[in-house]
Amino acid sequence: MASGEYFDVLGVRAILGRTLTNADDVRGGGPDGPVAVISYTFWQRHFGGAADAIGKPIALDRVQFTIVGVTPAEFTGLDQGTDYDVAIPLGAEPLMRGAKESALDQRSWWWLRIIARLKPGDSVEHARTALRTVQPQIREATLPQNSRPENVARYLTDPFNVRPAANGPAGLGRQYRDPLFIIMGVVALVLLIACANIANLLLARANARRHELSVRVALGASRWRIARQLLVESTVISAAGAVLGLAFARWGAALLVRELSAEDPITLNVGIDWIVLAFTAVVAMTTTLLFGTVPALRATRVQPNDALKDQGRSIVGDSRFGFGSVMVILQVALSLVLVVGAGLFIRTFSSLAHVHLGFNPDPLLIVDMNAKRSSVAQENRPELWERMRQAALSVPGIQSAALQSITPMTFSGWNTLIENPPGLSLGEDQRLVNVNAVSRDWFATQGIPFIAGRDFTDADRKGAPVAIVVNETLVKKYFGGANPIGRSLREITRPGERAPDLPIVGIVRDAVYLSLRDPVPPTMYRHVAQTESPGGTGPGMDLAVRAAGSSPALLTRSVADALQRVDPDVTLTFRPYTQALRANTIQERMLAMLSGFFGALALFLAALGLYGVMTYAVSRRRTEIGIRMALGAAPSAAVRLVLQRAAVLVGLGVIFGAALSLWAVRFATPLLFGLQPRDPATLAGAAVVLAAIGAIASWIPAGRAARIDPARVLREG
Repeated sequence: MASGEYFDVLGVRAILGRTLTNADDVRGGGPDGPVAVISYTFWQRHFGGAADAIGKPIALDRVQFTIVGVTPAEFTGLDQGTDYDVAIPLGAEPLMRGAKESALDQRSWWWLRIIARLKPGDSVEHARTALRTVQPQIREATLPQNSRPENVARYLTDPFNVRPAANGPAGLGRQYRDPLFIIMGVVALVLLIACANIANLLLARANARRHELSVRVALGASRWRIARQLLVESTVISAAGAVLGLAFARWGAALLVRELSAEDPITLNVGIDWIVLAFTAVVAMTTTLLFGTVPALRATRVQPNDALKDQGRSIVGDSRFGFGSVMVILQVALSLVLVVGAGLFIRTFSSLAHVHLGFNPDPLLIVDMNAKRSSVAQENRPELWERMRQAALSVPGIQSAALQSITPMTFSGWNTLIENPPGLSLGEDQRLVNVNAVSRDWFATQGIPFIAGRDFTDADRKGAPVAIVVNETLVKKYFGGANPIGRSLREITRPGERAPDLPIVGIVRDAVYLSLRDPVPPTMYRHVAQTESPGGTGPGMDLAVRAAGSSPALLTRSVADALQRVDPDVTLTFRPYTQALRANTIQERMLAMLSGFFGALALFLAALGLYGVMTYAVSRRRTEIGIRMALGAAPSAAVRLVLQRAAVLVGLGVIFGAALSLWAVRFATPLLFGLQPRDPATLAGAAVVLAAIGAIASWIPAGRAARIDPARVLREG
């Protein structure tokens, strides 16, 4: 829904027909009646791109709109991750919701955003100052009705803000900004490990080609020409890796978007554009310069007479901590950081997955019921909901069914402010209680056990004395754990009005309300028939259905048929409850999946690097080892010689990596759950894994050293 000047302010022109105008944005529709503008994607999908789509009708919640325009393909709306299909004027909102419940008449409903275009030459700061200058008049004219004095004061003084809209409201960006920055850091570390590996391999390759390079020098090749040749080879390797990386990134990005769409479809442009190509090219060139230059420069140190020497034997081993050894230490250190991070995120996801919910989500089916287009009067909706519940219960295979205004763990909530119970003097922020309006049998359907008291019954109907059920946390916080049955709570409502007492008739076990990360809040449950909007009289209600078997989705058609026989004008949407649980941990699942993948990749690269360095060291010290064995050294001594050096490299890498990990985990602290960021078990486990990988990677070169034939080495020497 948008005002008449929405597209003009955004500078969006229709590619077919026209956009909305102020004449369209009136209650009930303008001179052409209710009109709509559709997106390019919707136009292609539903009208095949036909020009005669203009003027055709489209029904939204059974309200007929006339299509007057199509927007360009590049305009997908303002919300990140969500493409719009149809835009209609704000004035059509009463037609959709019903005139009696129109949000246009509710000053206390927060559902609109204001978008402004700055005048040429103006700045955001100037606009912010100008807006705050007229803020008192705007606030006074829009003061919500029946607000409490403290809320009025807060509303009048809360400053307006203005910010650039280049990226839209950015809700999705704010949610995933920190996790994606961490993953970017992880990817950068993996890139460093891979580059260190390539540098080691290039160095070993250059050493193996000393004879060839010395011949080139002897024939007159300049050192710059040799370095240039090796840098070109490094560039080819970087370019090939970049091309493969782009292909992998395209597939991986699409996989991530599918993962993020667990609850609601998310559409993000993850195509490879010129910005991605330019970034990839810069990274490829930078890695070539950083990690290809040192091997190239070292290779130019060859002398012409090296061609007359033996091509690959050395009696004395290489420098104990040469360039290759430093690169291995770097790889091990960075790998430890990644493994520690992966361990923390995997354990966080595991902790959330094993949080005690307080209810049994499987096999539950959630039915979202919307009665906006129903002919049933608002005051009679509680009876409609109850008939829908009874209809669901009549379906074979349904064990129980119950109504709920708030479905737990779906990112929606409802709270109220209560008066101080006798004997307490708590601040306002300590007296917020979460609320849910439910029907009888809801606790049984959810699998929430009673501690004391009773469930709601048919006697708890509209007009009867109000009764509430509370959870354990509320009892502990406001009654000191004493039995509160028979005692009451009282809400703080409108100024000058005294709310009725809410007698407590039952106590139930704690259950997760909004999020797995949050402690269970004080919660009270009311009967839907005794609750005004957002309870039983609202246009929407959820129906929780527990199947007798393990596949509630199989009952969707049967339940839908039964509910539509009650009122065919009620809109129904079905989803398994486990889908909501999956959406509640999607961020943690993404972090665990990506950090685990890159951590495993880092381990593989570190093992490969250590294996390469140790294999190269054994080949360089082959003559030395053969002489040692000819003088009486046992094969186990050769194994010990190789493993000792590997142990030193891995040990130093683990020490440096542990220090780096202890510093780096502070960036991940807000994303963890159920463990400390400097968790000793995770750090120790990562060190053990690195040590084991190091032992495996160095064991093969050590075995080769033990199998060296001294007689053959002496003959070749």
